[in-house]
Amino acid sequence: MSTKTLVQQLSQPYAEALLETAKKSNSIDNIVEDVNIVLQILSESTNLTEFLKNPLINITSKKEAVKKLFGNQLDKELLVFILLLIDRKRISYLSDILNRYLEFVYALESFVVADVITSIQFTDQQKQDLIKKLQQMTGKNNVQLNIALDSSLIAGFTVQIGSKIIDTSLKGQLKEIGYFLGASNK
Repeated sequence: MSTKTLVQQLSQPYAEALLETAKKSNSIDNIVEDVNIVLQILSESTNLTEFLKNPLINITSKKEAVKKLFGNQLDKELLVFILLLIDRKRISYLSDILNRYLEFVYALESFVVADVITSIQFTDQQKQDLIKKLQQMTGKNNVQLNIALDSSLIAGFTVQIGSKIIDTSLKGQLKEIGYFLGASNK
């Protein structure tokens, strides 16, 4: 079993529990906003991520840090949930669990997240065109683009929605040609 599969299996029940809590408290939208805040902070602060994942730092210290950092900013249910993950020693999976939660919410709302990696910055028109194309392909009304720049792509872009990857990059095409040529030599 791959590590990615294990993380997905581990994150699913926690994400489902958070979704049920959000449904009961009618705070799905508030928690989505707060989840995005937490994910952004975690992605920008490697020190915080390392601190939370460090098994040598005791649970009390981690909980105090989370309360000081997020105490007044987050929905109460989300804060309690994060503290629970610390208690259960699952805090190292926080990003995976929160991303899985967003997937569940977006599925409820006919929403899909597309992770786009591009070699250059898209114009607003290019973003709108890509969103329209992805709406047609997925049948979802709402498409959110998470765009990241990667100059190693040379040209083009890749789109990942769930496990499906669309690679229009020159780098991807060269890999495909190389694979084809390597496979035909055998």
